[in-house]
Amino acid sequence: MAGLLIAGTSSDAGKSLITTGLCRSLHRRGIAVAPFKAQNMSNNSMVCPDGSEIGRAQYLQAQAARVEATSAMNPVLLKPGTDRQAFIVLRGEPAGTLEAGEYATGRTRLAEAAFAAYAELAAGYDVVLCEGAGSPAEINLRAGDYVNFGLARRFDLPVVLCGDIDRGGVLAAVFGTWAIVDDDDRSLLAGYVINKFRGDQSVLDPGLDELTRRTGLPCHGVLPWLPEVWLDSEDALAFARWPRLAGASGTLRVAAIRFPRVSNATDLDALAAEPGVRVTVTASPADVAEADLVVLPGSRSTLADLAWLRERGLADAVAARARQGRPVLGICGGYQMLATMIDDPVESARGPEPGLGLLPAHVRFGADKVLGRPRGAWRGHDVKAYEIHHGVVEADGGEPFLDGIRHGNVWGTIWHGTFENDDFRRAWLSEVAAASGSSWTPTPGALGFRERRERMLDGLADAIEQHLDVDALLGLIRRPR
Repeated sequence: MAGLLIAGTSSDAGKSLITTGLCRSLHRRGIAVAPFKAQNMSNNSMVCPDGSEIGRAQYLQAQAARVEATSAMNPVLLKPGTDRQAFIVLRGEPAGTLEAGEYATGRTRLAEAAFAAYAELAAGYDVVLCEGAGSPAEINLRAGDYVNFGLARRFDLPVVLCGDIDRGGVLAAVFGTWAIVDDDDRSLLAGYVINKFRGDQSVLDPGLDELTRRTGLPCHGVLPWLPEVWLDSEDALAFARWPRLAGASGTLRVAAIRFPRVSNATDLDALAAEPGVRVTVTASPADVAEADLVVLPGSRSTLADLAWLRERGLADAVAARARQGRPVLGICGGYQMLATMIDDPVESARGPEPGLGLLPAHVRFGADKVLGRPRGAWRGHDVKAYEIHHGVVEADGGEPFLDGIRHGNVWGTIWHGTFENDDFRRAWLSEVAAASGSSWTPTPGALGFRERRERMLDGLADAIEQHLDVDALLGLIRRPR
């Protein structure tokens, strides 16, 4: 078994980025590498070819490693439903709920599944690159931990800390993590890396030298700020940080509603990657009124987020757009909200409640989750997608649209990932632009989404090779322990 754990001094410190870049870097060196995250807490997920559900971050890391994603790469996925409850996805399938009071002590079966999944990957790959969760310095959660030091202790994995210098206090964060953990955990720490650096590194180096002197941990590199890199995020802190691309043929303004429990917000990535399309995430009725297109993305709690939509005045703003014939799109949970009636005895245990009434359809939630990778077409353009939902929408009219419907300039689809299909995305956006009066048109010769993502992964790997000591990291993995 050979593995390495990338832990972070905080959420959004760069664990996913470092792990993703190393997956592509090691693959290019001819090493069979697999990503692994024992437990993800995220509402951004993906359906693997085997029909299982895992976090989007690990799915992208598998793409970086050029291997097929499986449930073993993210055996435990917790999908927050409320502030005190998360839905469990275990080895890709629904497995009940986890209450807030159970988080520290009620996860024995989850830990066993995670450890078995790691062993499965380790038996099939040269290297398993593990991503931690949150911070390993959360000593209040250490007893039940199986994602950070709990995993590292079980499989004797070297641990490299990743610190985010952009948010400030990175030297203290690395030192504090080293200082607060117990001696056995500290013995597994094998170094640190700094992420998101901007400026003259000679100014930073004396601090790194002193940090290494005090902790004995070597610095394995300083990764600069990479503005052209975006990842399939698991963390709400990273939502909507897409690189902006200028377009030569007008601007299309897209307002995406920031639901409290938004899910699969990655649906917006391909829109934001299109030249001339400006995606803004908002909870402002004024932004909804001004945009060329409004998107209601997925939601893990459809009725709760619908209530929030009404409380904020956003429902009225969306309805006003529809009356004016201005474009609105709902995706999965957002599509369900556009229906006339929603009956959800499963996720919210609330009875039939009225939707926004903008699409002729009704929704019934079932106990079984629908997971799939459907294919379809729109106006002659092939569309590959994926679906993850309990709510089943029954249309009472309208024009068919990607297993959903269109009524006027209001569209709804239960499918995720549709905008990653370049021809469909550009054709549909062209229709939206015409309906909204925008001058936007597709930019001739613009890169496709998948090609742009591949170039991004290669660029990330190039930066990893240039700025981190990959040979030293491989030495940690291969060193007898």
